[in-house]
Amino acid sequence: MVGRVRPVDFASETRFLYSSAMITISRTIHLDEADLEEHFIRASGPGGQNVNKVATAVQLRFDAQRSTALSAAVRERLRVLAGRRMTREGVVIIEAQRFRTRERNRADALERLVALIQKAAIPPRPRHATKVPSGQKRKRLDDKKHRATTKLLRGKRGDE
Repeated sequence: MVGRVRPVDFASETRFLYSSAMITISRTIHLDEADLEEHFIRASGPGGQNVNKVATAVQLRFDAQRSTALSAAVRERLRVLAGRRMTREGVVIIEAQRFRTRERNRADALERLVALIQKAAIPPRPRHATKVPSGQKRKRLDDKKHRATTKLLRGKRGDE
């Protein structure tokens, strides 16, 4: 990550907005760091006093719907891949709280966002229909006739 982070104070929390530098996702996709927004929140789970005092968990928000860096196809694949992590408004929310420090959680959240967008940037391979070989068709029909004959012989005879 190249840019600098500047704190912005809101009523009850501190948010960090990235200054405008570019994050390279692929050769064609570069995200502007100004499109990312971070909220620092208290982490859940065990951790003693540190968890109760310090907001080290990060909630990274990326507005994919309004981002000009993503094409419509990538945006649609991202929506499918993100699942519950994307809101109805098209904002991808990634929470990171694995580490004890803000810096490591921030880097973890950004890595996970980049990996998600990289996966969405790969177009699916088109499926090409293949033709069933005539030998396979013939073998299937021969096997079917053989099974039918076997079952026919198991039944009761009409002359008995």
